[in-house]
Amino acid sequence: MIDPPAPAQAKPQIQPLTPLARGTLYTTVALLLLALCFGGWGLWKVFGNADADQPTPAQLQAQQRKIDQLEQRAATLARSDQISRDANGDLQSTLAERDEEIAGLRADVAFYERFVGATAQRRGLTVHELQLQPSSDLTWHFVATLTQNLNRGAVNAGRLQVSVEGTHAGKLQRLAWADLRQQPNAPGVEYSFKYFQQVEGDLMLPADFKPSRVAVRLVPQSGSPLEQSFSWADSLAGAPAAPAP
Repeated sequence: MIDPPAPAQAKPQIQPLTPLARGTLYTTVALLLLALCFGGWGLWKVFGNADADQPTPAQLQAQQRKIDQLEQRAATLARSDQISRDANGDLQSTLAERDEEIAGLRADVAFYERFVGATAQRRGLTVHELQLQPSSDLTWHFVATLTQNLNRGAVNAGRLQVSVEGTHAGKLQRLAWADLRQQPNAPGVEYSFKYFQQVEGDLMLPADFKPSRVAVRLVPQSGSPLEQSFSWADSLAGAPAAPAP
């Protein structure tokens, strides 16, 4: 017995898109393509122009040369400013030295005029000034300025001696020239001048000796000796001598 043939299966029917669905599909595809285009353009802007924004080796060298020039100019200006400061400091120091020299010269001129000027008061041999400066704890250096204008053109010569009065161990004591020089029969310092001369020497004081006055004794080759006294404090300040008695 022959089986009857199976009935044929019906093929699925594809429904045509409605105009609305078709428009929506086209719009979606268009938007997708547009998005892909914008995405590709953005990637190209980011990565495609990256190399274009980088400076070339020539540009880098030009920039480095400009930086080097600016640094060199800054260093030159700094050196010029320092040189100007140093020069200004040297100038100020030089001006101060010149002012000091001028003041000293004016004092010297006034000093000379007092003794050799036409209106200068006539005075014989005298100690115009005595200065004391410490050389060590017990040693002192003295500078005595001797003057005379009574006998113009005449040479005054002789020897100078110094003595110091003070206290030692609570007692008054006078140290003679030999004591101060620590040499028995020590000769005085020689002097010889017409108008003025500075005579220098050194003194040695005993330990714990407290000086109060210092006396300068002049022994000329002709004439009587004379002595002038100074306070120790005035001698440290370089004050003029008190008039001889």
